[in-house]
Amino acid sequence: MSDIRNRVGINATIDEVYDAIATREGLAQWWTNDVEGDARVGGELAFFFGGPDRVAKMEVVEASRPSRVVWRGAPGGPDEWVDTTFSFELRAEGDETVVLFTNAGWREPVEFMHHCSTAWASYLLSLKHGLEDDRATPFPHNVLVSSWG
Repeated sequence: MSDIRNRVGINATIDEVYDAIATREGLAQWWTNDVEGDARVGGELAFFFGGPDRVAKMEVVEASRPSRVVWRGAPGGPDEWVDTTFSFELRAEGDETVVLFTNAGWREPVEFMHHCSTAWASYLLSLKHGLEDDRATPFPHNVLVSSWG
């Protein structure tokens, strides 16, 4: 199994970062503007990227304020993401909040995984810029990583 791992430091409080990751409103500010569903544990979130056929679906597995959010890729999203886990580990460190992101459990390191690694890094920088200076770039304003979106 293969994993994607990223680390970013954000000049914001741990509660601000948690709210940006653990709520629909927060997620819409940095990942994609079009978020539907229930962000509570046991709920399902749907993230749309330009149409009903471009969706990521996540089951909310854990939401432990202020330090951890975990999703599981659900059917209806990218096949490669189904049953992988997406975790956001948060910790206060000096004047910043450190975010350790992991997308774990890829069955194999296919080309889409390489794309997702770069895209997640870009979106995590969107989270950082949104909280630090209100310059987030959620879809459809994101950096275009490749023709895959």
